[in-house]
Amino acid sequence: MIDGPRIAPRSGTAKQLVVFLHGYGADGNDLISLGREWQSLLPDAAFVSPNAPEAVPQHPVGRQWFGLTFRDPDERWRGVTKARPILDEFLDAELAKNNLPPSALALVGFSQGTMMALHTGLRRPALAAIVGYSGVLVTPTNPEVAAKGAQEIQARPPVLLVHGDQDEVIPAQALLLSAQGLGGMGVAVEWHLSKGIGHGIDGEGLRLGGTFLQKAFRGR
Repeated sequence: MIDGPRIAPRSGTAKQLVVFLHGYGADGNDLISLGREWQSLLPDAAFVSPNAPEAVPQHPVGRQWFGLTFRDPDERWRGVTKARPILDEFLDAELAKNNLPPSALALVGFSQGTMMALHTGLRRPALAAIVGYSGVLVTPTNPEVAAKGAQEIQARPPVLLVHGDQDEVIPAQALLLSAQGLGGMGVAVEWHLSKGIGHGIDGEGLRLGGTFLQKAFRGR
């Protein structure tokens, strides 16, 4: 099973679980620092940032949720579909370890991790929230496959999407396309475009993510 760095709840007892899903070529250490930034807002949250299951080819330390060749328009869809059971197993185990219900879970993704958070989170029992940085909602090109995928939706948690307007890896228009796609599924979406920011997270995006989770957990 996948695993990664953790931060215990500041209060001493976990009432919420925040799982960070890193981007392509990174590992769990890349996002776990967000948990330290959010501890004052979320003192009852346990934070964990698992390493993705696959090594990046020709990269000694980087991990990936799925491979990318950029030659096939549906490789992202097949990738999130294949990786989802691995992530689900980890999430179920973490909830059980902390004796928490599915509604105590929030997913926070960056880039490829956002793709995983949105795809997996909507197909689980109702969770508290999803925060997606610099990513995109993955959809298949085949309408029949898309219709079948829509039938898998189990939950419509509140979603916050944050994207840099200068993102050179996943263009900023992915933010609006994702928001529209999620809205079409009946998901309540908030979004923020970070001015002058590339493929990364600035202080304002970090603040918005933390307060969004705080509000979502309070509303459980």
